[in-house]
Amino acid sequence: MATLTVREAIYYSAQIQLPDTMSTAEKLARGDDTVREMGLTGALDIRIGGRSSKGISGGQQKRLSICLDILTCPRLLFLDEPTSGLDSAASFHVMSRIASLAAREGMTIVAVVHQPCSEVFELFHGLCLLASGSTIFFGPASTAAEFFASNGYPCPPMRNPSDHFLRTVNKDFDKRFDSDIGVLLRSLQPLGDIGYYWLRLAIYVCITVCLGTIFYHVGYGPDSIQARSHMLMFIATLLTFMAIGGFPSFVEDMKIFRRERLNGHYGVAAFVISNTLSSIPYLLLNAVVPGAIAYYLTGLQGKIEHFVYFALALCACTMLVEALMMIVATIVPDFLMGIITGAGIQGIMMLTSGFFQIPNNLPKIVWKYPMYYISFHKYALQGFYKNEFSGLVFQSNLEGQETVSGEKVIVELFQVETGHSRWVDLAVLCGMIVIYRLLFVVIIKVIDVVKPMLLGLTFRCNTKCICGIENLCSTS
Repeated sequence: MATLTVREAIYYSAQIQLPDTMSTAEKLARGDDTVREMGLTGALDIRIGGRSSKGISGGQQKRLSICLDILTCPRLLFLDEPTSGLDSAASFHVMSRIASLAAREGMTIVAVVHQPCSEVFELFHGLCLLASGSTIFFGPASTAAEFFASNGYPCPPMRNPSDHFLRTVNKDFDKRFDSDIGVLLRSLQPLGDIGYYWLRLAIYVCITVCLGTIFYHVGYGPDSIQARSHMLMFIATLLTFMAIGGFPSFVEDMKIFRRERLNGHYGVAAFVISNTLSSIPYLLLNAVVPGAIAYYLTGLQGKIEHFVYFALALCACTMLVEALMMIVATIVPDFLMGIITGAGIQGIMMLTSGFFQIPNNLPKIVWKYPMYYISFHKYALQGFYKNEFSGLVFQSNLEGQETVSGEKVIVELFQVETGHSRWVDLAVLCGMIVIYRLLFVVIIKVIDVVKPMLLGLTFRCNTKCICGIENLCSTS
């Protein structure tokens, strides 16, 4: 979203939301009307931006979000804190546009606002004041001052009426202040847009340069066997573990997905497909560039087909981890706990990959069956071994044996399964990507079914408890 311009965001949203019976020209015209209505004409070709890239202002982002919601001209529109984070001038500009839209189109707009300035407060026709979950006032905004005055809380002269109302109904300022600070701290999210991929690429390049110089031209001596093995495991681990850093970005994507899915913009399948396809170019770039640096500096097999396999396997591994982290983001939306969970899952998969403990020495219960066979590191590592060692001949330090073939090394030393080719290992990785994505869809569907049931059960339990307390009080 951060890389799109305002024009592109409006256009794409119009294509998704508006019916197919409308022509492209009509959809564009509807988008232009909403842009003019919200005063965004001068920002059409400016990127939306994010935390790591500058774009339109906060007020313009609020108005753009409203533009996306009013494209279909809904009769009823709910706005949750449309002025949050804006100064008084920007708040008035946004709310005045909304008020004029409601008056002209006959829309009913319900907006939640906190501490509006006096100019913004005067724009509201109706007012509902809440305190501790209870309704304090509900009626025309123009009669609120009279209501408070009649109950012994007149609004002092020269004071913003909305401030007076809020001070009157909210007495626990310390608790409210602590809550606001918590919200502010939670809003300081890590980077979550496309800049994350470029930062990752820069770090990959730096580390692979170090890796390439440490293992520079490993050669074909006896020690080069372990050197190649360690280098391959390290770069696979590096790329997959670094992918966990994108978890905050996945959480932000999930927030957008849930909101737009509830609005009926698209379904789960469309989100999964578009999310996967849009990430492929960046993940491929993050695999090819650092992969080439490490591959050729260390002097691995020089044929282009070997490097192509190497890069594709790295890309598949990172796609797998991103698919895994999307699942984690669905179940564990907390940033810190999500990263810890993802790292823990990866750590277990690495331990059972056959690198730290050869397959035959793994305890058969749990660790070999099934963990060894469901660990994607196992298929990545075995594919790397077949790709690199097959066809090579190494000097041997065994008495009476001058050389040893790469095929013998991977079978006897690394216990690689040679009954299938390296491309089968790559196909398994691709299949696991599909399985993880399908699992994501299933989890979303299950949550849709289970969550309302749990909320309903909780509500019924609370209702029974309240009724029981009331009956106890009445009998006593």
